[in-house]
Amino acid sequence: MSTISFPDGFLWGTATAAHQIEGGNVNSDWWAFEHAAGTPCVEPSGDACDSWHRWPEDLDLVSSFGLGAYRFSVEWCRVEPEPGEWSPAALDHYRRLAAGCRDRGLVPVVTMNHFTLPRWLASDGGWEAKGAPQRFARYCERVIAVLGDLAGWVCTLNEPNIVAAMGYRFGVFPPGLVDPARRAAVTAALVAAHRAGVEALRSGPGDPLVGMTLSMTDYQALPGGEARMERVRRSMEDVFLEALEGDDFLGVQTYSRARIGPEGTLGAEAGVPVTQMGYERWPEAIGATLRRAAEVTASQASASQSSASLPLVVTENGISTEDDSERAAFIEAALASVAGCIADGVDVRGYFYWSLLDNFEWVLGYGPKFGLVEVDRETFERKPKASAALFGSLARANRLVVAGEQRPGR
Repeated sequence: MSTISFPDGFLWGTATAAHQIEGGNVNSDWWAFEHAAGTPCVEPSGDACDSWHRWPEDLDLVSSFGLGAYRFSVEWCRVEPEPGEWSPAALDHYRRLAAGCRDRGLVPVVTMNHFTLPRWLASDGGWEAKGAPQRFARYCERVIAVLGDLAGWVCTLNEPNIVAAMGYRFGVFPPGLVDPARRAAVTAALVAAHRAGVEALRSGPGDPLVGMTLSMTDYQALPGGEARMERVRRSMEDVFLEALEGDDFLGVQTYSRARIGPEGTLGAEAGVPVTQMGYERWPEAIGATLRRAAEVTASQASASQSSASLPLVVTENGISTEDDSERAAFIEAALASVAGCIADGVDVRGYFYWSLLDNFEWVLGYGPKFGLVEVDRETFERKPKASAALFGSLARANRLVVAGEQRPGR
């Protein structure tokens, strides 16, 4: 047995997203996508977890577990239901949510855009629309004017690489297209939106740390697959990692690895279990992606003669499973991988488990169970799982006790 301690001030939290938990997000492109004829979504989001009304209960749960931070997103289509029409009620709702975090000793970590767009922007072309990055910056400026004095950290975009890939390469996010050329244009728009958003979010009040979150995968090339892997990693990660100069942090979001051969991405390796999402249960992937994020951002900093690699936060990491003991084991293994990075000098400031609640998992509906808390689909009753108590105990202790050899993060 050995004890791994985390740095003083290490941020322990859990994460959610507005569309996945609030319910009734009728003015978003995702609501329209879920209800369109021929949609790939297995079911609509509906009332989700009713967190629009039950957010105080959700914050009470986070606090009761012993965590120190809560990551949530602001829903653009509620704040700006029509172009230039701002909702004081919606803005006040999110201010009360951020203040509720502070009242419970939780650091509010606010995401400005978590996949969804207002219908008015989607009908105008979404991220392809003329001036979309500037529209996003205008929205960021309006929200930060209300939340800036309360927010501790602010994320501009959640996984913009997934927005571009799933919406324009695989067709399972709005607008449901398979068009590589348009994917490249959307990627460029998302990069521009991030940069414009960072500037807007620094307009104050307050002085929150500002950055992006990025979906990162532990890409592993098999013999002959090296060139293909580099192409995949270029479009999925590097184009965004190269756009972070001047940011305060990068949020790394990792769930598994991907083995790539000369013909493409391979399925699960024999003997490696898979999750409800269909990818391998590979908790060590987070260590590999943190190391790569540190390496690439340090290289960018060196090229521009600026400071060292960006501070990193694990803004999402988790497992979809009905077996909560499997979730507990995953959390411990993932944290051991994070701790190994820290011991090697990687600047990791916190870890957020995805997710607080069993919630709406986009095209897959309510099937995958990521949550530390079970939610009754009829009554919305919250039932914390044993993994929540485990995660909370680790947060309170700020350390992890491990037995035997841990597979190193690759």
